[in-house]
Amino acid sequence: MGNAVFLIMKAEKSFWKYCTILKGRVVLEWNGENSEVNKKQGDGEMKVLFNGRLMERSECAVDIEDRGYQFGDGVYEVIRIYNGILFTLDEHIARLYKSAAEIGIDLSFSEAELKSQLKELVDINQMRDGGLYLQVTRGKAPRKHQYGAGLTPQVTAYTFPIQKPEKEQQNGVSAITADDMRWLRCDIKSLNLLYNVMIKQKAHEASSFEAILIRDGLVTEGTSSNVYVVKKNVIYTHPVTTLILNGITRMKVLQLCEQHGLNYEEKAVTKDELLNADEVFITSTTAEVIPVTSIDGQTIGSGAPGPLTKNVQTALQNSILSETAKPV
Repeated sequence: MGNAVFLIMKAEKSFWKYCTILKGRVVLEWNGENSEVNKKQGDGEMKVLFNGRLMERSECAVDIEDRGYQFGDGVYEVIRIYNGILFTLDEHIARLYKSAAEIGIDLSFSEAELKSQLKELVDINQMRDGGLYLQVTRGKAPRKHQYGAGLTPQVTAYTFPIQKPEKEQQNGVSAITADDMRWLRCDIKSLNLLYNVMIKQKAHEASSFEAILIRDGLVTEGTSSNVYVVKKNVIYTHPVTTLILNGITRMKVLQLCEQHGLNYEEKAVTKDELLNADEVFITSTTAEVIPVTSIDGQTIGSGAPGPLTKNVQTALQNSILSETAKPV
């Protein structure tokens, strides 16, 4: 969700210029000065992309009745930046347009136009290693569940630094399991992430990296990742249905498995098969490939990252290096 500038406030002896919501935090600005908004990146203030325009973050304001702010009525993508290049940009933008179409948001600009703007955003912010958050909402309208025709989608994008989770990738992480009680269109990368947030928090409070979701006895995915189970040298992962998001890293990993002769099958596994796997790993844009060595307090396999997981990690890293290398 983008920034939402929504009201003028009066204090006892002073006036706050406006109130801003920043990723769930209410931030009050006095005379336009605020350390959260005016954080510097490189030598200048970080620029954001807002409805086709590059501007200072402090200038970006979303209407109080934006449907993304009030209903979570929109879609989004997170894209990894390596060496100043947006990795798998084409795949992310294709999925954004697909998600938007699935919920009836008509984007008037082309994929090529959007990609060009995002590349300009990365360049102007001098972001070499990080991520890009891209969000499209249905637009602003008087607050009611139904909406009229002709709304103008609101498009926001910004870059941010990412610290590669090298320790987790090398040593593995713990996870918990939880019932998958989300809606049945998990294939849409929607802003509606409340259940994911609740269960991710539960995992965090249990000192775990991820929560693996179980629906009708079968493993679907993680709260923010795809899940893979290795048994007898075969990698299993849930098939592409409306019950999971077809992760971009998931697609890349399966392509690499084919290229490197690693056996995989798109098949849902049971919770019992998950807990008795030889190896388990998860993938996502920001996590890349991370081994899971303990689930619900039970050791997985040997308790250390397994050989197939390491092969997948190596294949992905080589792919990243190859696809983001710049000519000398």
